[in-house]
Amino acid sequence: MTAWRRAPPPEAEAAILAPVLALLLAFLAGDLLVLACGQAPLRVFGTLLDGTWGNAYGLGQVLFKATPLVLTGLAVAVPYRAGLLNIGAEGQAVLGALATALAGMALPEGTPTWIGVPLAAAAGCLAGAAWGALPGALRARFGAHEVITSIMLNFVALALANWLVATWLAVPETLHTPPVVEGARVARLARWIPAFHGSALNLAFPAALGLSLAAWWLLFRTRAGYALRVTGFSPRAAAYGGLRPGRVATWAMALGGGYAGLVGTNFVQGYKGWYEDGFSGGVGFVGIAVALLGRSHPAGVVLAALLFGTLSQGGLAINALVPKEIVEVLQAVVILGVVASAPEVRRILGRSRRAPVGEGT
Repeated sequence: MTAWRRAPPPEAEAAILAPVLALLLAFLAGDLLVLACGQAPLRVFGTLLDGTWGNAYGLGQVLFKATPLVLTGLAVAVPYRAGLLNIGAEGQAVLGALATALAGMALPEGTPTWIGVPLAAAAGCLAGAAWGALPGALRARFGAHEVITSIMLNFVALALANWLVATWLAVPETLHTPPVVEGARVARLARWIPAFHGSALNLAFPAALGLSLAAWWLLFRTRAGYALRVTGFSPRAAAYGGLRPGRVATWAMALGGGYAGLVGTNFVQGYKGWYEDGFSGGVGFVGIAVALLGRSHPAGVVLAALLFGTLSQGGLAINALVPKEIVEVLQAVVILGVVASAPEVRRILGRSRRAPVGEGT
């Protein structure tokens, strides 16, 4: 008689194959849409690539648009490892950016960059973390589901920021705050790489990559990250092992909010120089898709953010040929493809990895 055993769930393989399959489905759908518009798919996608990765300005804009997506993607991915779904990255990003602007405005003129930049960024991080901790604390104390509380806090944050700017902070006849001091500004990369001239790409992008590396180290190389992942896998087992799931939920959501709160570093400090009402453009909600496509892994989040940044900038490049809304359809197909294909990919891979372990009578 032959005994069989099933290999451990092939999560790593599924994490790679499911997004790849989703991308193939998205490009197939894109081909059909482009043909429906009377254009040749090769020409349209060639134009998209040429307008993004094919020149320095387009590449700079891709990286600039990917920067906030890396941060909001991490804002969703890190709490997800603790079994939490942070839908509030939009509100956390908005309040964080407003706090960054307020801190940058409050600094005296002549503040050195090495002081002003981290202080303004820290203000945004702390504001986002405080707003993110609220759903975690409500879950820990009252059992309120973080999906409901975090998504409702988005509306509170947006309304609060709008009221503060419109009533107290805005420059007359505008919807933005006064500019931050020069010492709180983040330099653009064109300062050192002239090819990026005209692009909004700034030092917030390499900082976001560093924060992604820090998230990986925290999650997979520290005791705190192990506690977070154990709690996400089984809160009862975590409690039995001496952890406090409620406390873990609070600091995990706060950590996610801190990542989202740093979005202002890219826009306020590195681009406009002030907080502007409506600046986020739904970046917190797109961050959910980025985390989903990136399988809640920091490296996957970076790659997914680059993809979405490419599609966002590419929509402008192909607008003369086809409606730029096609890229939004591609984003939706990618998300649906990942959701639909991941369980099936795991099932197929698990079946293929059955192997005999021995024979007996």
